[in-house]
Amino acid sequence: MDEVEPVAIVNRSPVVAQMPPPPVDDWVSRLRDDVHRHEATRELHQLMLRAARHQIARMPEGRDLGWARREEIVHAAADEATSSVLSRLGRFEGRSRFTTWAYKFAILQTAVEVRRSAWRQRETDLEALGEPVSDATGPEAYAESSDLTRAMREAIDHALTDHQRHVAIALLVEGVPIDVLAERLGSTRNSLYKTLHDARVRLRDDLTTRGYLGFATSEEAVS
Repeated sequence: MDEVEPVAIVNRSPVVAQMPPPPVDDWVSRLRDDVHRHEATRELHQLMLRAARHQIARMPEGRDLGWARREEIVHAAADEATSSVLSRLGRFEGRSRFTTWAYKFAILQTAVEVRRSAWRQRETDLEALGEPVSDATGPEAYAESSDLTRAMREAIDHALTDHQRHVAIALLVEGVPIDVLAERLGSTRNSLYKTLHDARVRLRDDLTTRGYLGFATSEEAVS
């Protein structure tokens, strides 16, 4: 009988490899440090420029702009995004990479600048209310839809203040971006949201009183 070579007993307990810790973003410390702040800010601005160019290339409105106007928007957005990031360094919690967190500021600001540019030369008819698209079929359904449309126009004319009517038509009918409308009216987004909410409550109350909608609490909004 052949001899069996003795088998060494191996400790099979798992061995945890000692991996180096992942690199930590040093953007915040560099941006706060007197020695490195200038260079770090320059690098941040370059990052914002890249993000802005990426975003404007993705937007249909951006592709319709000329090269010079696109570059103007890119630099304006990058400048504003850089300032926003620097003013919010204390809010960075490290849940993602700093570059990922900062990138979002440039994307948002670029989208705002492109929308502003698209609407800058566009005149908005705040008094016009076009015919809504209806999927009603048959004469009775069509008549009912037309009657509700007429009632809605009357409610807009008589139940809303001038300011509420202008805001509601601009945002709901004309599709004006709310930040653009806020800039035109010298208002704020929150103020316009409040105005729109109040306008919807008034419209629902008026239509409910006249029997076009079922009874509901005044806190519900016309959707």
